[in-house]
Amino acid sequence: MNKTVKIILIIVAIILLAWVLKYFKDANSKDVQEYKIEEPFYTSINTKAVATGKLNPEEEIELKPQISGIVDKILVEEGDIVKKGDLIAKIRVVPNEQSLVSAKSRIASSKLSYDNAKTLYDRNKSLFEKGVISQQDFENSELSFNQAKESLVQAQNDYQIIKRGSISGGNSANTSIVAQIPGTILEIPVREGDQVIQSNNFNAGTTIATIADMSLMIFEGKVDESEVGKLNEGKEIKVILGAINDKEFPAKLTFVAPKGIEENGAVQFTIKADVDVEVNTNIRAGYSANAEIEIESKDSVLAIKEALLQYNRITEKPFVEILKGDDKYKKQNVTLGLSDGINVEITEGVKEGDKIKVWNKASKDNEDEEDND
Repeated sequence: MNKTVKIILIIVAIILLAWVLKYFKDANSKDVQEYKIEEPFYTSINTKAVATGKLNPEEEIELKPQISGIVDKILVEEGDIVKKGDLIAKIRVVPNEQSLVSAKSRIASSKLSYDNAKTLYDRNKSLFEKGVISQQDFENSELSFNQAKESLVQAQNDYQIIKRGSISGGNSANTSIVAQIPGTILEIPVREGDQVIQSNNFNAGTTIATIADMSLMIFEGKVDESEVGKLNEGKEIKVILGAINDKEFPAKLTFVAPKGIEENGAVQFTIKADVDVEVNTNIRAGYSANAEIEIESKDSVLAIKEALLQYNRITEKPFVEILKGDDKYKKQNVTLGLSDGINVEITEGVKEGDKIKVWNKASKDNEDEEDND
């Protein structure tokens, strides 16, 4: 029995020894891992700030009535091009009954004063011609007569304005809304038959139409506080419209807000820029746009791809792994300069000709994918 157990143990030991020998043989026969390498290169790096916003007309006005009433007729449509002075709409005046009665009462009162002043004037004129009264008494009566006459005319004019909207309103009883600038009709928020309110010191009034000069456009957007300090008015920028196949337009920065507004935990500053729009380009107000603003640029700097960088988990300092021979790599701390998000300038730690390890090792699968691309 003991002999059998010994034989079994010897066989098991032989099998285990054979497995260990095979394991070490296979491990030693594995190919050494190969990594792709890249070298530093000289290039130009530009850093840009991107501001999101909209394209709006520089000159845009709202036409409002100077008297309350009802929209009687609208003579244009949205999108029409008008010249300064063109008739846009007509307003029919609806007089206030109380104001109309008060105006009639003022006419009657002024008429009584006028009649009385005229009687006194005629009497004093006759007495003055006969030498009964002095010239001063006659001139006083003449002044009172002229003042009463003027008051009557004023009361009659007030009545016409309340009733018709103007002194010479005529039978049509309309007031005209005309274009104050040449441009395009952007919006007509009212329709025929709508009631409108006049513009005065206490009320902004009802907007009849909005007109804008579409040949003068401005970009209005916002930039982050980390970038606003690098912007200066007068700087040339590019405005990109996604609605027109990502078309680019040259622009000039004209305004940088002195005060920021907090939005979603970040402080944003408003910027404005004059956009040079081509004459034959069909631009619409309110297009979403992005502005690319060049912040800083350097030519012929030593750089590497930013994807090659690694960061120390404790110090968070950047480093790369440089090939030192026999597939051995050495960590090398680097000092970074300008970056555009793809390439980054290296000011210290790497020199031209160094072979820098690419994180992902080279494999046949990767090479096949690259060949297919």
